[in-house]
Amino acid sequence: MTTPQPKTFAFYGRVSTEDNQDPDSSRSWQLTRASTLIQPHNGRIVAEYFDIGQSRSLPWQRRTQASLLLAALRNPGRGFSTVVVGEPHRAFYGNQFGLTAPLFVHYGVELWVPEIGGPIDPDNEAHELVMSVFGGMSKGERNRIKLRVRTAMAAQTLLEGRYLGGRPPYGYTLRDLGPHPNPAKAADGKHLKGLTPDEQTAPIVRQIFAEFLAGIGLFAIAEGLTANHVPCPSAHDRARNRHRSGIAWSKRRPRHPHHPRYTGRQVWNKQRTDEVLLDVDDVAMGHTGVMRWNVRDKWVVSKDITHEPLIDDATFEQAQAILQRRGRGTGGQHVRQRTRNPYVFRGMIYCAACDRRMQGQYNHGDAYYRCRFPQEYALANQVEHPSNVYLREDALTDPIDTWLASAFAPHHIELTITAMSEAQPLDHSPAAGTAAQTIITECDAKLERYRAALDAGADPAVVTGWIAQTQAERARAEADLRANAGTPARRMSRAEITALVDALGDITAVLRDADPADKAEVYRQLGLRLNYQPETQTVRAAIDLSAHRGVMVRVRGGT
Repeated sequence: MTTPQPKTFAFYGRVSTEDNQDPDSSRSWQLTRASTLIQPHNGRIVAEYFDIGQSRSLPWQRRTQASLLLAALRNPGRGFSTVVVGEPHRAFYGNQFGLTAPLFVHYGVELWVPEIGGPIDPDNEAHELVMSVFGGMSKGERNRIKLRVRTAMAAQTLLEGRYLGGRPPYGYTLRDLGPHPNPAKAADGKHLKGLTPDEQTAPIVRQIFAEFLAGIGLFAIAEGLTANHVPCPSAHDRARNRHRSGIAWSKRRPRHPHHPRYTGRQVWNKQRTDEVLLDVDDVAMGHTGVMRWNVRDKWVVSKDITHEPLIDDATFEQAQAILQRRGRGTGGQHVRQRTRNPYVFRGMIYCAACDRRMQGQYNHGDAYYRCRFPQEYALANQVEHPSNVYLREDALTDPIDTWLASAFAPHHIELTITAMSEAQPLDHSPAAGTAAQTIITECDAKLERYRAALDAGADPAVVTGWIAQTQAERARAEADLRANAGTPARRMSRAEITALVDALGDITAVLRDADPADKAEVYRQLGLRLNYQPETQTVRAAIDLSAHRGVMVRVRGGT
């Protein structure tokens, strides 16, 4: 009797923070279940794919390890013939099984699931029904977790007035309130934080309220603060506002009369995360989170005063009454502005006078870009800037398209392909290695705290378990660090680049006939940046595509 040849498996599992489980224990549990299933069949696992920290709602193509597994299916020399899943309700969400299983069938790779007791039969309706049920259960579980978390956060804000994170408002800074009440988080060294008045900015907030109640408008307040050389919020906290110039107070920035936090009460749920389709033309790509502002009625405000107030309730109510009379009493509500017109160069044109993005505006049916720095920022610091800077879109479109198309002209195409090939990075991205090193550092700090806890008389059984988990996490991070150190990024060959360029065809015709939205996407992918100099009425265009890295274009129009 011949012994059957061992069957080779690839293992896939997943765990994220929403599952509220330790990654090491979850991985071990899922791997044990998979091994128990395949051992009677003389199977062995030769490859592991385990996603950590990625939501189950992400489709497989957007998960790090799952996407690598799908890519391995295409490789005839992948080294395994079957894939075993640790837990189906963590691997598949909603209708993901129906979108993923056909790939396994196409490449002739079996998919095994412990709940099925072996391989999934693609022609078995019962198997498909069971997997659909697991997808529905996974979606329901995630929704329940979201509901529990939001309910708990609302209760903690309303009843306890707990600070739940985020940037402290201007006028406050954070202070340490001691170890976190959750024992597990306290063991990780996490502390509660609370708001306390900032010695430098708290008097400024009180001054803004006093001037506002005295009848001074917000624009005038911004001008006065800038004239008195008071740092604006972005200048005061440069570490969190590196993307802003910080040279003057915005005339829309003194919104302090809107904020209930200055009365000493905690506020939560000013923003929400909506899930919108990543690609409306490809629903299988799933959703992405978009932050949006909630109306004032949905804010959660603590019942009691939880931190030192900068103003009293009467002052705050007077400020709200003034805002109502001026027609600006939205209570801090942010109105979402939706554009009705496409802008080809949206977010790509910068004013050379202030290095800020120019805004789109339609006049008499034509698209323009404008910079209204003097209308938006206080100019008491005597920043030299034209009062209005306008640039017409159609004055740029043809010159830019001609310039881009010239890079793909027959007499330039070889030079362009060479430049694109040489511009590829030589080394792998250090992001993964940096993340692994950060985990190692955090684990070392945890181990020191755990040893100190043992010396202080903590329960040895509990602390020993923490130490074992942390050591396992550190070992995995060290393995990732070694793997990343020897894995260079894949570079496209010259033949692959040539094939992509050939697939585009006539670049000039493509750009000329393209839909404005599609053309804007092409520009964004190229990293196009346009700097408009209003004094000379010239535009400096730059991309990192070929030797043609910049061009000066003369445009018409007043400043």
